[in-house]
Amino acid sequence: MSKILFVMTGADHWTLADGTKRPTGFWAEEVVAPYQAFTAAGHEIVVATPGGVVPPLDQGSLAPQFNGGEVGAKKVADALAAIDEIQHPIRLEDVDLADYAVVFYPGGHGPMEDLAVDATSGRLLIHALASGKPLGVVCHAPAALLAATTADGGNAFAGYRLTGFSNAEETQTGLAANAKWLLQDRLVEIGADYQEGEPWAPNVVVDRNLITGQNPASAGPAAAEILKKLA
Repeated sequence: MSKILFVMTGADHWTLADGTKRPTGFWAEEVVAPYQAFTAAGHEIVVATPGGVVPPLDQGSLAPQFNGGEVGAKKVADALAAIDEIQHPIRLEDVDLADYAVVFYPGGHGPMEDLAVDATSGRLLIHALASGKPLGVVCHAPAALLAATTADGGNAFAGYRLTGFSNAEETQTGLAANAKWLLQDRLVEIGADYQEGEPWAPNVVVDRNLITGQNPASAGPAAAEILKKLA
C-alpha cells in the first residue's frame, strides 16, 4: 500500500474579470472517481490544502445534469460524504514529498483562484516532477502548474505534453467571456504542449511521469493511468 497525496483548493470562489466572486471549490467527480480507484487498489489518501483549510465543494458539481441524473448525483454525493480525509486535511506547507508515492491534483474552478499563484504548491510540483513519481493533474487543476516557476524564471512544465480544461469547454460553461484568463491560453504561454480533445469527452495525456486530464470525465481514466505506473 502506498500513500497518495491529494492537493486540493482552499478557495470557495473564483474572482471574475468584473470583480464578481463566483462561488466554487473542488469538483466532486474529480475527487470521488480517483479516490475510489486508488482506495480500491489498497492505497491510502492524504488531503493537503493551503493553510490546512477544509476544501470547499463546488455545490454545482452535485447537480443532476453533471452526474447523469438524480440517481447519479445522489451516488456521488453519498460517496463524497464518506471521504473522511477531506474533513481532516494537512497543511500544504507541511507536506514532505518523500512520504508519498503519488501526487494528485483534482480540479474545479477553485485552483484558478489559489493554487495558480501558490508558491508552496509550485515548489511541490517542481519537486514531484523531478522525482519521477506519478504526478496527476486534472481539469482546472493544471492552473497550479502556472506557479511552478524555476530559478531561471521559466516554468518546470515547459515542453511537456499535457491537457486541461479547454477554451471551448470554458466557453460552453458561459464563463469564458468574464474570465480574467483562460487555462488553455496560460498553459500555452508557459511553453507547455497543450493537447486539446473533444469538449467534455475523456482526454488523458501522459508525458513521462506527468498524467493530465482535460475535464471531469477524464478524472477516472487519469487515475487508471496513475495506477498503471504504480503497478
